Formats: sequence, C-alpha cells, structure tokens
Amino acid sequence: MLTYTLIVLAIAAVGGVVLAMKIFSGQLAPWSISLVHALLGATGLVMLIMLVLEGSGDARLTAALGLLVVAALGGFYLASIHMKNNVAPRNIVILHAGLAVAGFLTLLSLLF
Repeated sequence: MLTYTLIVLAIAAVGGVVLAMKIFSGQLAPWSISLVHALLGATGLVMLIMLVLEGSGDARLTAALGLLVVAALGGFYLASIHMKNNVAPRNIVILHAGLAVAGFLTLLSLLF
C-alpha cells in the first residue's frame, strides 16, 4: 500500500510542478490541472491515513502524514486564491511545495 501511496503522490507532484511553472511565469494555473492535482493529493492523503490507522508503528509514517496535512492546508489556501482568479503568491507556493516534498521524501525513506 505504501508503494501505491507514493505513486499517487508522485503523479500529484508532477501536476504541482506544472502548476508552479505557470504561477512563476505570472499566469493563472489551469483549473483542470489544479483539480487533478488536488484529487490525487487528497487520494494519497487518504491512503496514508489508512496506513497510519493500520498501525505500522513507524514514526516516519506519522511525520509524513503531518507534513502532508499541513501542505494540504496550504493547498486549500492556494485554491481559495485561485478561485478569485488571482495568481498565487510565490512564497506560499514554495512553502506548499516544500512541505509536500518533505512529506513525500519522508514516506520514500520508509522503502529504504
């Protein structure tokens, strides 16, 4: 299940890179990619919650969940900005991405 969670989150990350590139070029990100990114991120988060509830026992799993939940909250904030047809502030995008990458890498460390 961990492998599938990582795959889902990796695909979400690809969408996040595309969105960030749009934002850093000063353009409004496409809604279609934003929605797919959000749905994949939420799916990965639910899968991770299921893993934590199974009681795997590794603290890194819980740490990754915490990081990704905070990243998701940042994503909700970014979506609220997007809904107003405004380009998101770059510093918030960097914070969101940094937390998500940290959570992803923490999960990835469980495989090695």
